[in-house]
Amino acid sequence: MSYPLPIQRLTDEVSAAPQMDASQVTEVAAAGFKSIINNRPDFEFEDDQPTNASIEAEALKAGLAYRFLPVDGGYQSPEEAAQLADLLLELPKPILLFCRSGTRSTRLFMMAVENLRERG
Repeated sequence: MSYPLPIQRLTDEVSAAPQMDASQVTEVAAAGFKSIINNRPDFEFEDDQPTNASIEAEALKAGLAYRFLPVDGGYQSPEEAAQLADLLLELPKPILLFCRSGTRSTRLFMMAVENLRERG
């Protein structure tokens, strides 16, 4: 069963959301997003968690760019923030990040912004 995906706008070009399922990709595309970044490792907690592959397949069908950058819920490393910073520069915008609740994606995004500032 699909439900409206609660999306939190972080900037004009980047938003975060909790776990989505493949059926919600159409909603994301209809909302104008051009890219999705999945920050949640497969099989993290719940047995019914949608897999990265299932969401990626729907994203590609919908014409969206898609990347898998799984990070731990309790710790996001500087290296992972640098990887996200690279993706923020590479991918078409607007971009939707998601994880279990949206919190780790938001934290990782803030770290990536700082990484980009440090790069100049």
